[in-house]
Amino acid sequence: MDAGAHIEGLNRHFGISGIAQVVAGNGGLPRIRIASEASIAEISLYGAQVLSWRPAGAGEVLFVSERSHWEEGKAIRGGIPICFPWFRDKADNPAAPKHGFVRTREWRLDSIRALEDGAVTLVCVTGSDEATRVWWPHEFLLVYRVTVGKTLRLELSVMNKGGTALRFEEALHTYFRVGGVQEARIRGLDGAIFLDNTDGNLQKVQRGDLSIEKQTDNAYIETHAPVDVIDATLKRRLRTEKQNSSTTVVWNPWRDGAAGLSDFGSDEWQQMTCVEASNVLSSSVSLAAGEEHTLRAVISVASE
Repeated sequence: MDAGAHIEGLNRHFGISGIAQVVAGNGGLPRIRIASEASIAEISLYGAQVLSWRPAGAGEVLFVSERSHWEEGKAIRGGIPICFPWFRDKADNPAAPKHGFVRTREWRLDSIRALEDGAVTLVCVTGSDEATRVWWPHEFLLVYRVTVGKTLRLELSVMNKGGTALRFEEALHTYFRVGGVQEARIRGLDGAIFLDNTDGNLQKVQRGDLSIEKQTDNAYIETHAPVDVIDATLKRRLRTEKQNSSTTVVWNPWRDGAAGLSDFGSDEWQQMTCVEASNVLSSSVSLAAGEEHTLRAVISVASE
């Protein structure tokens, strides 16, 4: 089946007139467009990646690079990529794809449903196969439920479908759009221990709000409370609340880091910062055969 017929078939089966439509996105990759009274959003089936979310009365919440690659085998730079089953480089195989393999494969669309409050829920699924076993010898199923409304609710469920235990890392690698990162602050991590990946993962302690003043790649350990991006330029607060997540990653490549990324504009680092609900490093998740784990995050916008 060619790409056009594939997308047409998905839209015929799952589309909801006036609310949800499956279309060809950049590079011909299938994309779901949602427009309701509650919000407007776009989700790519490639990586099951939320690319855009604009709740009613608010501007765009997510950042996507204008230089992002839109082709199979390469990750989309921005939105909310899903990192699984490892974070950053694979410890025992530097040739493995960074941040795992699920962000560079098309997920199967399972359902789209309009809710009474104006929100829309879609479910995407992917799992183990010959391609994943090349990198990770475990049997698994991922179910990702995205509810687009006045808030953005994300639920990533991991099921161990094999006969032995497995261990994994995971992250919802959220790229937030900000008016100017140097005028933004990140609140909710005061007193948290973090590992600074720009300084050999040296252990440090956060004091007060975090201001992004240089290349930043911090993994905050044992963090469970809401984290806010306070955007002084756009006069808004972007809040991430989470469940079953023990780490929070904050990332901005700054000028030097962005210069080394072919899919990142040289000045775009000023318009974004990542705050990621995650379970990484020492907080990786272990699942016995048949067990299931669900990471949840809720993103909301308020005036500041």
